[in-house]
Amino acid sequence: MQIGSSSHELVAMFEWARERALRWAHPAGSRGPVNVDERQPYGTGQGVYLPSYWAGYAHRSGFYARDFAHQAAGAHLLGLAEANLAMLRCFAASATEEHGYHPVWAFNFDGSYLSIDYRGPDDFVSEVPAVFELVETAAAVHRWTGDRAYVDDPVLWRYYQNATGEFVARNAGGGLVARGSGGGIFQGTATYNELGGEPLAEAGDGIAAQYAAYLAMAELARARGADGDDYTRLAHGLRRHFNETWRLDGEQVRGWTVDGLPVTGWGAENSWFMPLKDIMDDGSGYLDYVDAQAAGPGRPENVEALTYLPDTFFRHGRNETAWRWMREIFAARSAAHVAGGLNGDYPEVSFTLVSQTVEGLLGVRPDAPSNALTTCSGLPDDVTWLAVSGIPIGAGAVTVRHEGATATTLTNLSDRLTYQWTARFPCGSELTQTVPPGTTVTARPVK
Repeated sequence: MQIGSSSHELVAMFEWARERALRWAHPAGSRGPVNVDERQPYGTGQGVYLPSYWAGYAHRSGFYARDFAHQAAGAHLLGLAEANLAMLRCFAASATEEHGYHPVWAFNFDGSYLSIDYRGPDDFVSEVPAVFELVETAAAVHRWTGDRAYVDDPVLWRYYQNATGEFVARNAGGGLVARGSGGGIFQGTATYNELGGEPLAEAGDGIAAQYAAYLAMAELARARGADGDDYTRLAHGLRRHFNETWRLDGEQVRGWTVDGLPVTGWGAENSWFMPLKDIMDDGSGYLDYVDAQAAGPGRPENVEALTYLPDTFFRHGRNETAWRWMREIFAARSAAHVAGGLNGDYPEVSFTLVSQTVEGLLGVRPDAPSNALTTCSGLPDDVTWLAVSGIPIGAGAVTVRHEGATATTLTNLSDRLTYQWTARFPCGSELTQTVPPGTTVTARPVK
């Protein structure tokens, strides 16, 4: 992909992120060490790598479920579709009954379990939100690629079914929400917030990710030719349960302890995942709270946590806030990371800046199975125009250019297929349409 923009800062950001992310990729068949970590800096041997990319600490030789889920969109945009499918298959195949239908948390690049996070079938890192985020990620990558493997592969399909079925049944305790142990990461924690130290049985990021997984499963089922209505009903029921029971005395609940006590206040991931996954009926005021906490007293020490904030605010049309967080993350790339090295050496930083440019600032929503896409500008006021060429959607690619929020140009770069394009604009924009002769265009207001 190539970028042009009125913002020199944005161009520099995207070009740095594109080049930096691609340096984390491994082509199929390359050889390298396995089980490298801070205790074993030379690893335990050599392996033949899958098509894959770093998703986790740069000083460990592997990819992690949480990081993979957040980096997959950027990886697709960078031409790493083969790696996405291979990596997802690793997680899916590992979620066996022996593992309680949890996917193994981390893999070496050759597809073996990363030893620092896996001690045995009853002793490995597992975090509830990751179970569900992998289902959501599969649906998202399927929308970008149109690859039937995401709906036809029996290993993947079995994973989706177990994650949204048997896993919930085993861990919900007769309720609706999959629960964690209340312990640490090797005991099956309910949340991505590994630093909270709270004995959470249910967490905001867990229930929000479960809700998103049900919606994704409905989409995947329909793409497979099956009925997804049962999963849609599960999603609506979980959302209703959340909005009826996760507020007490005007305060937003972000979790429940193993003793059944509500937890409010700031919880990092288990706070911002609730608006990120759009499970809240009215999250406007809560978004203000998330921004204030993340920028102030609740600011996470690890930069990879901050990388979720642009996605959270773009989802709700808070483009100025999302752009501010992108700029802040980019500016911090040369600062020291809490685990060693530099912030810019954490792969999630570069991969997500790529996806946030295309999905956030350009507002591209692909539907590759239908050879379709939707665009809606997410440009902030100080970026007057932005264009990215070579955005891969299905078997082709496009260029999208926005002039602020009032003009969008789409260029189909493929001579093999035609796209159906839905161009959206903020309400109140005065529009004119320039289209090739004979092209039918329908414009209507939408919410």
